[in-house]
Amino acid sequence: MDFILGFVLLLIFQLLGEALVIFFELPVSGPVVGIVLLLGALIIKGSVGKSLNTASTTLLGHLSIMFVPVSVGLMAHYQLLMDEWLPITITLIGSTIIMLISTALIMSFASKFLIKETKHDL
Repeated sequence: MDFILGFVLLLIFQLLGEALVIFFELPVSGPVVGIVLLLGALIIKGSVGKSLNTASTTLLGHLSIMFVPVSVGLMAHYQLLMDEWLPITITLIGSTIIMLISTALIMSFASKFLIKETKHDL
């Protein structure tokens, strides 16, 4: 019963996210808005309930199954991928480089301002 209650809670937040995206014509997907709303609710509550914990743990245990539709989509559009392999490859490599650089800059910024230096006596 805990799994069902937790799963229904996840679906409710996804539905809220979808409704907000449609109502406000937001340029992001409904599940993303829903997960942000869920995060806000969990921060306000201060803990994760038993039912939500059960549902999320069970779903994460079966996460690999959720990649099956993506794999089927890739195979369904195989010819398109073969026709556009160069722009796809350049985009993937470029976005990876941008992500690595931005992560390094954020870590550098965070380490300078958030971590206090300790002086060692020799």
